[in-house]
Amino acid sequence: MFLKILNYLYGYVTITLPEEYLEKFVNMATIRGIYLWGIANAFGNRVALNVRLRDVQPLRHIARMTHCRFHIITRSGLPFFFSRLRHRRALLGGALFFVIVLYVLSSFIWVIDITGNKLISEDKIVEVIRQAGLYRGVPKWSVDTAELEKSIMRQVNGLAWVGVIVDGTRLEIKVVEKVLPPDNGAQLMDIVAQKEGLIKQILVLSGHPLVQEGDTVTAGQVLISAAIPPLRIEEEDNNSADNVEEDEQQLPVQYVCARGIVRARVWYDGYDEVKLQEQIKRSTGQEITKLCMKIGSKEIILMGPRQVPYAHYAKHTDVKRLPTWRNINVPVEFITVKYIEQRVYINKLSLAEARRLAGNKTMEKLHSKMPHNAKILNTQLREVKAASDEGIVRVRVTVETLEEIGVEKPHQSDGGGYDIIDRKDGNLINGNQNNT
Repeated sequence: MFLKILNYLYGYVTITLPEEYLEKFVNMATIRGIYLWGIANAFGNRVALNVRLRDVQPLRHIARMTHCRFHIITRSGLPFFFSRLRHRRALLGGALFFVIVLYVLSSFIWVIDITGNKLISEDKIVEVIRQAGLYRGVPKWSVDTAELEKSIMRQVNGLAWVGVIVDGTRLEIKVVEKVLPPDNGAQLMDIVAQKEGLIKQILVLSGHPLVQEGDTVTAGQVLISAAIPPLRIEEEDNNSADNVEEDEQQLPVQYVCARGIVRARVWYDGYDEVKLQEQIKRSTGQEITKLCMKIGSKEIILMGPRQVPYAHYAKHTDVKRLPTWRNINVPVEFITVKYIEQRVYINKLSLAEARRLAGNKTMEKLHSKMPHNAKILNTQLREVKAASDEGIVRVRVTVETLEEIGVEKPHQSDGGGYDIIDRKDGNLINGNQNNT
């Protein structure tokens, strides 16, 4: 395949010569390093073969030395293609013009696709991108994807994420709409921390956030409140005393059902211990059954031995009583006791096996406390050393996870709502107005 491409780039011709001169002609060409290929019968007593364009002139000297003549019947390759194009300037100009036009047209946006929107109208997004200067036929170099994403997020409500991708002459706008939690009716709800943790991410869909990223929260602490404090607009007017009196007036508090997602780093700590040597009982497969009848406090053995012949055994008891007849309780019981022989083995563990076993047992306990969607960030296992060597390996495992800790709880309206602290000026806003 490589030689075919190389021959096409260099150019080659197909020649014919008499068959009786073929052997001497090929030998002399090979001695001079001339590459010949595709030798085949042409017509009559003549044969055809291929040779590169640059080797045609040396072949003329070989033809004179062998007293034969060869004729060129076909010409192939890139040099002959360009030679023919020189005589077709209109075709060459048209091809060059087509390539230039194709390159220029590929530098513009011709297709705009919007995907991911279900509730939000596509026309609303199109209106926003038109105001941002994006339309069909705009040059690709004038499109700022990052700024376009911010503009769409800022002007279109109800979007959680926007992505703008330029692929050739196609621009794709991918949007993700906000998914609100189900409404719990008219009752006002707060988002409360269900466990202690360090806030990693908070997304408020409705309500007033009382914490921010980096805050440490405790179980039961309100994260997003249903009471929204009024928006404060700071105005600098030193000449008017009336503005001061208006600012001091109590502004109303708005109430909504708080919704949002709060993710935090949560730490779990567990402890377990494993003995290096312990007894294990295993069944040998041997068993005996004893059947007794108990009347009152007296027991009569109907079948089976009085004494259990096994040194170690497991016992399974099944008690059946006579049915009650006309409120008469007959004090007769039939007791079936099955004794299964067991053999005691001493199981010895190495320190490494004991640590691994204790660590696995501790991790199982911790996993039962974690939610199924918790992401484990870090796990630390350390051995706890005791003052005396008791043949016990003790381990403590600490697991750090990233999980959602916010749960909905009814809004506590102590006098109308929680006290809200404005983060800007630290003023206390008491939500003691009636719910709206």
